[in-house]
Amino acid sequence: MSERVVTSAPPGATTTPVRRRVGPVALGLRQGRLEIRQFLRSRESVVFTMLFPVVMILIFASIFTGDIGGGVKFTQYFVTGMIATGLLTVGFQSLAIQIPIERDRGVLKRLRGTPMPKWVYFAGKVVMVAVIGVAETALLLVVAALLFDLKLPDTAGKWLTFGWVGALGITACTLCGIAFSSLARTGRGAPATVTPVALVLQFVSGVFFVFTSLPSWMQQLAAIFPLKWMCQGLRSVFLPASFGAQEPGGSFELGKVALVLGLWCVIGLVLCLTTFRWTTKRDG
Repeated sequence: MSERVVTSAPPGATTTPVRRRVGPVALGLRQGRLEIRQFLRSRESVVFTMLFPVVMILIFASIFTGDIGGGVKFTQYFVTGMIATGLLTVGFQSLAIQIPIERDRGVLKRLRGTPMPKWVYFAGKVVMVAVIGVAETALLLVVAALLFDLKLPDTAGKWLTFGWVGALGITACTLCGIAFSSLARTGRGAPATVTPVALVLQFVSGVFFVFTSLPSWMQQLAAIFPLKWMCQGLRSVFLPASFGAQEPGGSFELGKVALVLGLWCVIGLVLCLTTFRWTTKRDG
């Protein structure tokens, strides 16, 4: 809990400070609003996080206009991968870059020395990721539906699947992004540390190509990480049920999708608790 001092008294009277306690939810939301404002003020972050997936859809959907089998257009397949990539970008990549920069500038060190509970900082990041992730997903769906005839989910069950796959996926990406932020030695070196990892995951997870067309060793490598399962879960939402037979396991395997993403949430949380650093190595 935090306290805010408020003075209230009629003119000429002695003012008496009144302390109002700010609850944990209000603290988290307030920090979240601050994080969102900071994000929107950074043009580079907005362009890369929000517009890059849209540009990629426009480029790939304009080049690859054919079917990939079963009456499924490449656009439909590609959009599912780009939605997952968008969640990876805002949850994993952006945090793994932002946090080292804030650490390098001494922002985290100063926050650690204030009365504000440590969890508020992370709550703000979570709120920011959730809001930006929802906005980006909505933008991708609108663009794909209007320009490339993407068929939106037509049943409550598919929307429910869309919801839990997205929620588990962005949670895993957020936790892994916070944990991965400790690997960068400096804020300047963070993009060079994080971006190659994100790009490799996209290529091996079936974002830019049909997953089953990739070499088997690449498929096995991708199956270790959450992005592949996010893409697969989203394909069950936007592609016909019959397309599940073309997946490596012969179906969309939603149970395994939930299990793997849930495990990565646990792994990410453990890594956050054991590896997160508030100061740089030179600060001790």
